[in-house]
Amino acid sequence: MMKHSWNRAVTTGIVIGFVASGLLTLPAITWASSIDENLAAIRAVGAEGQGHLSAVVAVKELSKRNSESLIPILKAFDHANPLSTNWLRGAFDAIAERTRNQDRKLPVLELEEFIGESGHSPEARRLAYDWLVQVDRSSSDRLIPGMLKDSSPEFRRDAVQRLIDLAEKSHSEKPSAEAIVLYREALSGAIDDDQVKTIAKALRELGEFVDLQKHFGFLVDWQLIGPFDNSEKKGFDVAYAPELRIDLTAKYPGKLSEVAWERHATTDEYGILNIAKQTAPHKGSVIYGFSTFELTKPQDVEIRLGTPNAWKLWINGDLLFGRDEYHRGTQLDQYRVKTTLKGGTNSILIKICQNEQTEEWAQDWKFQLRVCDSAGGAILPNPSSITAP
Repeated sequence: MMKHSWNRAVTTGIVIGFVASGLLTLPAITWASSIDENLAAIRAVGAEGQGHLSAVVAVKELSKRNSESLIPILKAFDHANPLSTNWLRGAFDAIAERTRNQDRKLPVLELEEFIGESGHSPEARRLAYDWLVQVDRSSSDRLIPGMLKDSSPEFRRDAVQRLIDLAEKSHSEKPSAEAIVLYREALSGAIDDDQVKTIAKALRELGEFVDLQKHFGFLVDWQLIGPFDNSEKKGFDVAYAPELRIDLTAKYPGKLSEVAWERHATTDEYGILNIAKQTAPHKGSVIYGFSTFELTKPQDVEIRLGTPNAWKLWINGDLLFGRDEYHRGTQLDQYRVKTTLKGGTNSILIKICQNEQTEEWAQDWKFQLRVCDSAGGAILPNPSSITAP
């Protein structure tokens, strides 16, 4: 059983086994007569048991088909919900396993072609790849080098690691110039923090400058205003003036005195803006941060945020998301919010709330924010908007 599918496929297999043995009695269900009907029944699976019994029957029938059904199953992953994906994966594994055990060939050329089409589901492409390399080990050397900027984070990681390994070997055997080229190429596709740190460390040891702020796409220049009152954590739901209208010349009543917008920039290479060090009082308070992001044309993006504090996020005046939770830790890309930025200037407003806990571990009041694509690659603004207004 493939490592990506074991838990889900076992669950599917147990249910199918119950059906086959008669331990699970199903209502009258019309058995699907075509692969399209099988796949439609599986894709119709929803929460709270919706369509599950029909899917059990469809998966059982689909799993009996031959290897010609593998590519249609993979294509059915596109836009499928997570529950449906689990059922599809189980059916694919069952067919592929039976085909291999019977010494029959998997459709290698078709699988490789499917993997190379980046518009398909990353999960489906990876499933196809994991099976392909079992029967054709040379496929990895053909496919992975071209996936440095792939839409699938897993494939990108493999491509980056390949270059890291080549760079390390080059550095140990040849002059460092070749290693620098390889490390730079690896960094251009790296999205996982552990790999980025490995590459940055190596390049810096070779005397190279590495700008991690730019690499990850952190917004580092902000206009901040506050503090506003968050005693007893009431400020999260209070719409203070910056939520109603952005006027960078305005002044408002704050928690203790009048407050105004002030520009703050962070030099932290991971874009962390430490509010507690720049604004007082920092307990039981709310701060707002404002910046802009300019694009030449509309683009689907992910806003990725890290903070240990409660927060809300607005893009172009629309509230996208918020989380009223404190001190559960923080990490890179802790929260991910999908949105579409317009062509031209986009406004970004963030509200960061600090509660009144006095424990040492509850003193952090900070955030980091970046704009990236769905794989985690940085999307950089036009040069005219790299500083806050």
